[in-house]
Amino acid sequence: MTRPSTSGRIEVICGCMYSGKTEELIRRMRQVDIARQPFRIFTPRRDTRYGIHQITSHIGTRLEAYPIDSIVEIPDYLDDAVQVVAIDELHFLIDDADQIAAMCQQLADRKVRVIVAGLDQDFRAQPFLAMAHLLALAEQVTKLYAICVRCGAYATRSQRLINGQPAPAAAPVIAVGGLDMYEARCRACYEHPQ
Repeated sequence: MTRPSTSGRIEVICGCMYSGKTEELIRRMRQVDIARQPFRIFTPRRDTRYGIHQITSHIGTRLEAYPIDSIVEIPDYLDDAVQVVAIDELHFLIDDADQIAAMCQQLADRKVRVIVAGLDQDFRAQPFLAMAHLLALAEQVTKLYAICVRCGAYATRSQRLINGQPAPAAAPVIAVGGLDMYEARCRACYEHPQ
């Protein structure tokens, strides 16, 4: 099967923890599957919360995926028929922002629809640079929000907790975890790490 002569594109799904990023990615990929478009889904190997060969939302929806460490591995899994590439938890890949942006651009230039999902900010409320790059380059951006666990307002921040207290600013940027480590919080309830 040859790829139709449509143009490629980059779509970014971003937001804080528990905002539904993976659920939205899964929704889009189910539409791709219904349309019978050949696709590949990728997930960072270091994200082992729900298994390593799948993407899984916090409510348990899941799809099979290829585990990778680096975005440069993706072409090894593709053939000319693949029309859509999805990457969940993009911020967990080991690559720098320029490598990630370059590969996504290269795929889109090859007429592939590239859909990425990930956190736009780290636990210090600082941008993940790879996501910031892609937000500027993407044809479509969907920013999702969660509900603040403290006040019920729209949450846009991921509060990392250690023993119930905000993680210190010196803590590692990447720490894979779920409800045991993170809370969704609004701007007012978010506590800046010290």
